[in-house]
Amino acid sequence: MKKILSVVGARPNFMKIAPIMRALDAYGSDVQQTLVHTGQHFDEKMSDVFFRELELPKPDEHLGVSGGSHAVQTARIMLEFEPVILKHQPDWLVVVGDVNSTVACSLVASKIGVPIAHVEAGLRSRDNTMPEEINRKVTDAISDLLLTPSPDGDANLIAEGVSADRIHCVGNVMIDSLIRALPKIEQSEILSTLSLTAGGFVLATLHRPSNVDDPQMLGQLIAALNEVATTLPVVFPVHPRTRSRLQSEGIELADGIRMVDPLGYFDFMGLMRSAKVVMTDSGGVQEETTYLGVTCLTVRPNTERPITISEGTNRLVQPGKDTLLAAWNEVQTNPPKRNCPKLWDGKAAERIAAKLVQSGS
Repeated sequence: MKKILSVVGARPNFMKIAPIMRALDAYGSDVQQTLVHTGQHFDEKMSDVFFRELELPKPDEHLGVSGGSHAVQTARIMLEFEPVILKHQPDWLVVVGDVNSTVACSLVASKIGVPIAHVEAGLRSRDNTMPEEINRKVTDAISDLLLTPSPDGDANLIAEGVSADRIHCVGNVMIDSLIRALPKIEQSEILSTLSLTAGGFVLATLHRPSNVDDPQMLGQLIAALNEVATTLPVVFPVHPRTRSRLQSEGIELADGIRMVDPLGYFDFMGLMRSAKVVMTDSGGVQEETTYLGVTCLTVRPNTERPITISEGTNRLVQPGKDTLLAAWNEVQTNPPKRNCPKLWDGKAAERIAAKLVQSGS
């Protein structure tokens, strides 16, 4: 029997772990699963609702770590996670993505000799000012099984000297969740709730510190959204840190911007699939819009997901009012063509489960 312990902490993790746990369930008594929630996302809207909608089982262990600086959060997760992994003695630790929970739990496992499988390995923005980039590099360096979503991930790891036998391109597991959820996403009533029509609005999300913690930059981006909102309504689900910053800086939103609380998965994806354009600084949204064929403007100087540009509907936009408005005007007349990358087929979790069951002790 293979004992597999999976970790979630922040909202992007949930969409990636859910299909993996389902795929492992198919092995029946050959696999014993344990789910640990670090508590990194502690807002009910940013955690509990996703568990319900994605049909994730109740966590076996909850570390209850939330808030604090990067150092405090990472250290507290390590302290709380060590007795949990020692208690369960798994054959594999499965971590996903690039949040603090991912690197913290990987460091603990590495030091006590538990093999680590990193889902979404090999992604690189080449921007070490991003906390996520450090998390990705450290986690990949100490992981035993590097499960990449696309060939650029393989190439990055090989360029860093990683042995090819540790690298496996399995596809994009987050797309597994999206494909499974499409029937329920299509039933979402969010458009009627917000009095919107398909293709008749823009969806915007901002949460990265470089965009929301700099008052001047946040002001520029909101000014751009205010101008866009004179043409089409802008729906703006607001991350708690962004709402706090808007209030503290006294930044005003135009009447055409609909600021809403963070949404559940089905409603958020319902908005995304029906938006004319999505403006974001999120990593995962770049991938979801590519699969759905929706134009995405990513307000960042770089991306760790270049396949969404080379093969998908994503366009990178240097943060700023003028650059965002120029990109907005450009995609009105020249929208990117829809294309879906290879292995974004809804079966990534099956490939991951097979690797975990076949590999290791």
